[in-house]
Order: sequence, then C-alpha cells, then structure tokens
Amino acid sequence: MAFEALPLAPALLGESPFWHPEQGCLYWVDIPGKALHRYHPPSAAHRMWPLDSEAGCCAPLPGGDLLLAQRDGLHRFNPETGQREPLAEPPYQPQEERFNDGKADAQGRLWVSTLYEPRQPPRAALYRWAAGKLARMAGDITVGNGLAFSPDGATMYWSDTTSHRIFAFDFDGAEGTISRQRVLAEFALRQPGQELASYGGRPDGAAVDAEGAYWCAMFEGQRLLRLAPDGRLLQELRLPVRCPTMPCFGGPDLRTLYITTARHNRPAAELAAQPLAGCVLATRVDVPGLPVNFARG
Repeated sequence: MAFEALPLAPALLGESPFWHPEQGCLYWVDIPGKALHRYHPPSAAHRMWPLDSEAGCCAPLPGGDLLLAQRDGLHRFNPETGQREPLAEPPYQPQEERFNDGKADAQGRLWVSTLYEPRQPPRAALYRWAAGKLARMAGDITVGNGLAFSPDGATMYWSDTTSHRIFAFDFDGAEGTISRQRVLAEFALRQPGQELASYGGRPDGAAVDAEGAYWCAMFEGQRLLRLAPDGRLLQELRLPVRCPTMPCFGGPDLRTLYITTARHNRPAAELAAQPLAGCVLATRVDVPGLPVNFARG
C-alpha cells in the first residue's frame, strides 16, 4: 500500500487527527510542539495555531469551535479568533501529568485519558467530561491511549501504551458509563537490548471503521494493525516511519486513512533513513471509517 505525506513541515509528535465534515478539513495537534493544525486537502491551505500548553487531543464542537484537552485543563477554542475559554481545571498535578488521547462519544461527552510522566507508579486515568464536570471512570495505567467506539455504540476501546494492552468495555450511551473491562489484545514487551526491527511496537492511538474493525497505530513498530472486535488480527499495514501515533478516516467518503507520526527524540540515524517521520501520511482504503463525534461544550 502506498502512502503519501501531506506537503507540510513535519511535526515533532503529531496526534489526535480528526476529519471535520462541515469544513472538509483535517485537524491534528503537535503535542511537544504546542500547536494545533488544520489542513484543507482540495486547496492545500494550512493553518497553525500556537498553544500555551501541550494539547493531547481535540474534538469538534457545534458551531466551529473546538474542545482542547491541554496540560492546563479543558478549553473551548475558537479557530477564527484564536481565543481560549477555560472549561475545567486539570484533575491532576500538571508538573507530572497531562491530558493525552481522547474522543467524544455519540452523546457528546468527551472521554480523555492522561499520561503520567514518571511512568511509575501507574497513576494515569480515564476521565469523562459531561454536564460541565470531569469524572474519573478508570485508572491504574501509565499512558492512556486508543480511545474509540464501536459502530453500534455498545463498546468502548481504550489502551495502556506502556503495558502493551488494548482494553474493551461495555458502553452504556444513555448513562455514559462503562463496565466489564477486559483485554482485547496484548503485545509482547520490548526486551532489554532488543532491536527495533524485531519489536512489534506498542498500541497508541486508534480509530474504528464502518465494519467495526479497530485500527491501531503501533508506536515504534512501524505498522498499523486492523483488529476484529474480538481482537483477531485482520490486516497489517507496514509504514515508512518507525513511530505512527494515530489513524483517522477522512475525505468526503471517509475512505482516506490519515496517520499522524512522530520524530521527537528519535535517533539521528533513524530520522535520516525515514524523512517522513513527523509527517501526516495518507492512503486510500476499501472500508470507510466512522464520522467524528461532536463534543458538547
């Protein structure tokens, strides 16, 4: 499968891409670069907004604003004016933890994970933003990632990148609750001294397609996996970069697969061999994805 890079300068660590159906644009964030990006494929128009703190994820709001989950809390962001409106203080110590991966559910609640930077003990958690309040819904992990929902809204997916596990929950959309946490897939940890060429990577960001398959970026594994709802491997896409971070589906037919990638803190030899590291990659797929869910402010 052939991949093309968007004709833009690479990010340090691109994340949280989503396709805005009303604007016909792709949005994503550069976490350590403290920036929000928007790209309009037909015109190749690109806009970048500097941010005051790292944004782990973003979600569209009705009317054109965005919901940003940043280290210093949740904010409503107006792309036209560049103004931020604080919505919630962070439920953690910002010196050692920050918001990371997140998505809205079909009812407009934002589900957002955190990343605990010291890594041990496992203090990161999953939060739900609804009715103006943040509620802790799950925890005891280190790097929360991989949030996605099944087409029928009955299953929510979540991963802990550090432990190499992807979880599934029963999801109650009416109540906004999760239950029956189980391991959907688990991957081998990288062993001391193991070469990256023989390491499969660890689960990072994800998306679900219209058939219910879970597409997962395998950070440092140089691959994207398509998993069945029971965790079986359906397809593996080899990538031209070592560190993919998150896929999403875009374009008018939702059959363009976009993948954000990273170059931050990567070895110089790797970057020389993989000049597309940090770029947003794109390819066409047969099965369309699901449209993005809009959050409620």
